[in-house]
Amino acid sequence: MNKALRLSEKWFRVGLWLVAFAFGSFLIGLGGKVVANLPKVEQRYTLEDFIDKPAAEKARASIRQARLTRQEADDALDQAQLQLNARRADTASAHETFNNWLATRQATRRPDQDPELITRTTALDALKLGERRALAAVENQQQIALDARQAEQRALKELQQLEQSAGSALSDALQGQELRVFLYRLALTLPLLGVAGWLFAKKRKGSGWPFVWGFIYFALFAFFVELVPYLPDYGGYVRYAVGIVVTVVVGRQAIAALNRYLERQKEAEARPDLERRQELGYDTALARLAKSVCPGCERSVDLKNTSIDFCPHCGICLFDHCGKCTERKSAFSRFCHACGASAQDGAGGETDR
Repeated sequence: MNKALRLSEKWFRVGLWLVAFAFGSFLIGLGGKVVANLPKVEQRYTLEDFIDKPAAEKARASIRQARLTRQEADDALDQAQLQLNARRADTASAHETFNNWLATRQATRRPDQDPELITRTTALDALKLGERRALAAVENQQQIALDARQAEQRALKELQQLEQSAGSALSDALQGQELRVFLYRLALTLPLLGVAGWLFAKKRKGSGWPFVWGFIYFALFAFFVELVPYLPDYGGYVRYAVGIVVTVVVGRQAIAALNRYLERQKEAEARPDLERRQELGYDTALARLAKSVCPGCERSVDLKNTSIDFCPHCGICLFDHCGKCTERKSAFSRFCHACGASAQDGAGGETDR
């Protein structure tokens, strides 16, 4: 904070800087909303926008039908498998009973049991026939389920081929959309950066400087921060290229300004002491003295050393004596700090002692 400013002026400047930051913050918030909503000016593309809809719908219908058929076949297969298991159990039980009875028949060798043998054999054959029919039902449902799975796989493969073709078209469309949205954002932020540069060069020291600096912060943030999450790969080149151009321009201006400043300092140091002190602004001189630098050449000077009255670098008078009370005082003060006399009353009387 500048120690040469009045206390009220210091607080006013702090308040104005707060105004600048608040103005810039609100602009940044507004700009962020605008940049974030820019993609909404474009249609949101999906895979359905590029797929062959009749062929895709046909494939999806085939998939749905095949899955339904397979589910029904699986349910029927479960029932048929239960029936087959029951038939096999009945056949196995009847076969075991028949074997036992046949063993008894061979042991007794009774001819009167021949009709019963025929009956039992016929019943056993009927059970085997039922088992074979149950097995055929199981195999039939297995075949239906297999056909449904194969039909589903064929439809899925066809749908995948359609989606791959549509995916390529979607990718191309998204890249074009991405480029357009990036150009929208660039068209919004790049002029802001140009206006900020013009304001910095022409208006930063004007009466409306808080709003100028607020806009500058907003433009820099919008281009170098707000734009970053939305940059495609090629956008990075634009951002860095603009950053390089801005850096080169600002750097060249800074170098030129430094050279002009050094030339002015050389010319000023060649002029008489009184003329140089009169050209220095009161606030400027006090600000430099507060930093322990010479107001004329801005080189460091030990101002606490009471034996130093002139700058050892450029020779400008730093301290003189009051023409009324002879107290040592700053040569740039308008009044004596000891007696309050105007510095004009004794101007020049003590500078050559």
